[in-house]
Amino acid sequence: MNHDHEETGLTVGDRDPELTKILDAGLDAYNFAATGTTDEDQGELSVRAVDPATGETVGGLTAWTWGGLLGIDMLWVREDHRRGGWGSGLLRAAEAEAGRRGCDRAVVSSFTFQAPDFYRRHGYVETGRTLGIPGGAQDVHFHKKLVTDTP
Repeated sequence: MNHDHEETGLTVGDRDPELTKILDAGLDAYNFAATGTTDEDQGELSVRAVDPATGETVGGLTAWTWGGLLGIDMLWVREDHRRGGWGSGLLRAAEAEAGRRGCDRAVVSSFTFQAPDFYRRHGYVETGRTLGIPGGAQDVHFHKKLVTDTP
């Protein structure tokens, strides 16, 4: 459903894939100029966890890399496979791949009802919080200096 505001030239509606492409391109150009990075400095990253006994996907991680920074978007493990080290394995694999891509730091956020303690156990340091998450929760923001093999 779209709502037009003819007097202002605004259209409000659901997600617009064409607009997303325009915004991505515009923000990339602006960000590259502001940071001295290029399109070559960014990428997508994913790690899939598959149960060897069943062949089923039991979790995964999606992230991005940009100018030496790993940004974790999502990390999820199926409930019946939690506490089995899958989450730690996903995180370590993503950090290792990010290191191969030249990243020396990582960022992630986690709602207070999700896994902030998980990230703390893995060396992530809280840098701030966003209040007002539904249910009285908060979004906890983390940063980590990644260990690299380069001197």
